[in-house]
Amino acid sequence: MNKTLTPRELMKQIKERIKANIDNPIWLYTLSDDELEIYLKRLEECDVLSLPLYGIPFAIKDNIDLKDIPTTAACPDYSYLPSESAYVVKKLIEAGAIPVGKTNLDQFATGLVGTRSPYGVCKNSINPEYISGGSSSGSAVSVALDMAVFSLGTDTAGSGRVPAAFNNLVGLKPSKGVLSTSGVVPACRSLDCVSIFANDTKDARIVFDIAASFDKSDPYSRKMPTVDNSALLSFTFGVPKKEQLVFFGDDAAKELFYQSVESFKAMGGVLVEVDFTPMLEAANLLYYGPWVTERYVAVKDMIENRPDSFIEVTKNIILSGKTKSAEDYFNAEYKLKAYKRQADMLMADIDFALTPTTGTIYKIDEVIVEPIQLNTNLGYYTNFMNLLDFSAYAVPAGFRENGLPFGVTLFSDAFDDRKLMLLGEKYMQISSYE
Repeated sequence: MNKTLTPRELMKQIKERIKANIDNPIWLYTLSDDELEIYLKRLEECDVLSLPLYGIPFAIKDNIDLKDIPTTAACPDYSYLPSESAYVVKKLIEAGAIPVGKTNLDQFATGLVGTRSPYGVCKNSINPEYISGGSSSGSAVSVALDMAVFSLGTDTAGSGRVPAAFNNLVGLKPSKGVLSTSGVVPACRSLDCVSIFANDTKDARIVFDIAASFDKSDPYSRKMPTVDNSALLSFTFGVPKKEQLVFFGDDAAKELFYQSVESFKAMGGVLVEVDFTPMLEAANLLYYGPWVTERYVAVKDMIENRPDSFIEVTKNIILSGKTKSAEDYFNAEYKLKAYKRQADMLMADIDFALTPTTGTIYKIDEVIVEPIQLNTNLGYYTNFMNLLDFSAYAVPAGFRENGLPFGVTLFSDAFDDRKLMLLGEKYMQISSYE
């Protein structure tokens, strides 16, 4: 995190970068000079060393509230003006961070592609023909293009990990409840997580340590236990069986994944093949089971009374939750409990699991033609994570010959967040990605 410029000078540079990228719909709202003044003036009255995030600019996904700034969730008719910032936003501002503005997303955080917004398709930061990933599209691209040092996203099905992989960032999906979701527009409230994007693991760790604060007003908030992982010099890590590793024809991604496996072995890791069946079966429950009903409940009044406010693909996904019954829910819940028990037994024998973050990446035009199936493909390694209550950390893992990045994800039990961050940091150091 660069603290050599004054906050005022840094914000001026950031506004110039935003203006230079105006054709890419990254931002739905950027704070005016007058709106920024309250933050800048406070910092000028403080000692630089008194605030751990002094003058650090950050972006906020536009389903997370910032006081007196509109929240739209990428639906103009849904827009409202919050009287308070989300709990996690308040914690970061208290620590000295400066909100730059609100970023684009797949409408109501429904999608992994970054193409489902009435405000326009957010383009990949490296090659604009390709998707940025979603739903936290603008949050990722803003960091990748140096318009923010870090950003907040959300992650229910992979929205904080997929855009990280596609824009060569780290993406932390914390354990459920460790970052408060007070002031966050719900997608699936029982599963939603606030996520963190950063260019490097150290920045992500600093932000996490500040943001991971118990919020008594959030019924889903959980306290992060204090665990010392510094002694983890050797470890056992699991990867899916070869027949369960899917790359959708992307041979470059396949090669990069196996290179990352070798890097973790070189770090002292012992490789174990793991049967991912319970994870993959659990993943199918997220959109085809009753949890999609949570998306319907979150926007019921609007989707029933103003259905034209929704993008067609988003509307169809959300409405599919309307017909799920209590019987459907309990049958799925019983299955999920069985999958969770099986997954926990597998995880008991390893320190963490390693997968591709996604098996491949797609062009924008490809996703527009086939929006459902390609989105589903991107969730192959991500959809199960919150259903099974895992912590996860996506990190860069090299580049394809065409210049597009690839990423891998480390995941482990709930509250293993810091362990994953330390392992991810060491991996990036030895792999020369950081």
